[in-house]
Amino acid sequence: MTELNKIALKIISNGKGILAADESNGTMTKRLDAVNVPSTPENRLLFRETLFSSESMKDCIGGVILYDETINQSVSSGKTVAESILESGAVPGIKVDTGAKVLANSVEEKVTEGLDGLRERLKKYYEKGARFTKWRGVYNINKFHPSKLAIHSNAHALARYSALVQECGMVPIVEPEVLMDGDHSAEDCLSKTSEVIKKCFEDLILHKVDLTGVILKPNMILPGDKSKDKISKEEISSKTLECLKNSVPKEVPGIAFLSGGQSEIQATENLNLINKNNNTDFIMTYSFGRALQQSALKFWSKDIKNIKGTQNIFNHRAKMCTLAAQGKWSSNLENK
Repeated sequence: MTELNKIALKIISNGKGILAADESNGTMTKRLDAVNVPSTPENRLLFRETLFSSESMKDCIGGVILYDETINQSVSSGKTVAESILESGAVPGIKVDTGAKVLANSVEEKVTEGLDGLRERLKKYYEKGARFTKWRGVYNINKFHPSKLAIHSNAHALARYSALVQECGMVPIVEPEVLMDGDHSAEDCLSKTSEVIKKCFEDLILHKVDLTGVILKPNMILPGDKSKDKISKEEISSKTLECLKNSVPKEVPGIAFLSGGQSEIQATENLNLINKNNNTDFIMTYSFGRALQQSALKFWSKDIKNIKGTQNIFNHRAKMCTLAAQGKWSSNLENK
């Protein structure tokens, strides 16, 4: 077992998942504006520290993805954010891409940037305590997209990023997100997501990335949010498992799903069914942002000093996700 494989397994084993707290300042400002809390560095840190110091960090959260501002901050005890996460037993991680930009010669599509200067930035993040990283590629589905150009460009960037991250002794999360925006069917999502993931791994292998030290962060297979093609939860589970079984090399230790616009309950219920039906050797867990934080954020916004109450809400959500990551969740547990 390599050191990278050990880190990956520590993050995703035993039902533990990943708290994606890597919202950019712009995204975090939108979230705080929506609940009428001023978006200051202090308030952004206060909300995150409330989550990072909660009880469920020990039992449910194996890793936390941070944003550049956050990894450079210190919590109220004087420890750095990364030190406080390590203390809970979780692994600190860091988002390292610089965002999705318009893809030249395919203006309706995006390619993720951030490779320039990445090697130097990774060394600094490693020194600050990060042991895994995240890079997100985004793809939209319609009659013409994702194009071969978008699929190839993003796979190449994800592979270059992953090679640099492993060179620095960290585990790369590879996140090729096929967006649920649109009226496409679940079948369209299945075929496009499969194509995207296969190309990513083709490029990862080409760049000699150690697949035992990688975590894949894909979307679940869902119809578009404007689609008339509604499918059952069982079909979501079977199509998602079919996609991953046929697209992901066996060496990859695990898959941490993004919630991708699903509600907290939807994301939990779908993850639970995927695990109940999981007939692969992959660990299947969560790497949720909104689907872990939304209820806690709403509660916190009413009184940002009510740390305990906010933590109770977050602890419940994290526990539900961890049960789902083991196929042990049921809807009646939500109200206990």
